[in-house]
Amino acid sequence: MKPAALPALTLALAAALATPAAHAAKPRREPPPKPLGTRPALVAFADDLAAAEGWDAAALRRQLAAARNLPQVRQLILPATTHTAKNWAAYRDRFIEPRRLAAGAAFWAAHREALARAEAQYGVPAEVIVGIMGVETFYGRITGGFQVLDALATLAFDFPAAHPRAAERQAFFRAELAEFLRLAREQGLDAAELRGSYAGALGWPQFMPGSWRRYAVDFDGDGRINLLASPVDAIGSVAHYLAAFGWKPGLPTHYGVTLPADADARARLLAPDIRPTFTAAELQAAGAGLPAAAQAHDGPLAAIELHNGGQQPPTVILGSENFWVVTRYNWSAYYALAVIELGQAVKAQLATPP
Repeated sequence: MKPAALPALTLALAAALATPAAHAAKPRREPPPKPLGTRPALVAFADDLAAAEGWDAAALRRQLAAARNLPQVRQLILPATTHTAKNWAAYRDRFIEPRRLAAGAAFWAAHREALARAEAQYGVPAEVIVGIMGVETFYGRITGGFQVLDALATLAFDFPAAHPRAAERQAFFRAELAEFLRLAREQGLDAAELRGSYAGALGWPQFMPGSWRRYAVDFDGDGRINLLASPVDAIGSVAHYLAAFGWKPGLPTHYGVTLPADADARARLLAPDIRPTFTAAELQAAGAGLPAAAQAHDGPLAAIELHNGGQQPPTVILGSENFWVVTRYNWSAYYALAVIELGQAVKAQLATPP
């Protein structure tokens, strides 16, 4: 995300449109995506998967060969080429804003029973579930417009070599493509019609196919799991996912902290990033200032620094094991804190008299 770039881009675009050359220019028409075709890696993948699952190998080869190679997906999966300073305040403002708060309050009101039941069954607070649903898909409003079969096949067989972890990520997406094909057959879904994110995430909670198969639950009791159209199934599935990754009921997600002024001590505490590593006693011995609740915390903590652009001082917190669990959904402290604060803000709005 580049929060500071939008106004400049808007002004530049307006200036360009005011020139005769811009009016005369014809819009560029992108060529239609080409099918992947019968490349050796695809054929071997199809044959191995068909043999393992008892499927028709020739039919699977044809299905995958017809999947479209999407250049936009290959571009989106690459890290940003230009460095922009991370900005927690700007990132937060994308999610904790009036429209999303209103949508979150309406979602909570409509699904109060399911949220309470998920909290009772899995120990995950309703506000954390509400925060994830709000950040992921704006409560089901934005679930992705890419054909998932095309997106996953592109990343499985034509992953960009320029990516710093190309081999590892391509293997991941090849495994997710197999999970997606299994999921479509298990759920009676048309793989060619399903839409999701450019990375292949699906439905209200944006589960990858493998996560759907491992963690999704039939929480509305209708006999099937439908993360595409059942917000109640999504609520239960998000709670089950977090519980499976070790959510501890009643444990705070994070605390405030004052990090030591000594640069070496500060760097040592920040080195593990979001992984809980230090006890409260170790943090205090290193010169960190902890509030009473953090001093009483029984378990490891992570010293986390979130930058606020190039000018403002960073935001620092101590993440608990539950903060770490939220990052299993998305490996980012910025994401996790946005989820937590959005859920808290929606809860506060519900508690405020009109």
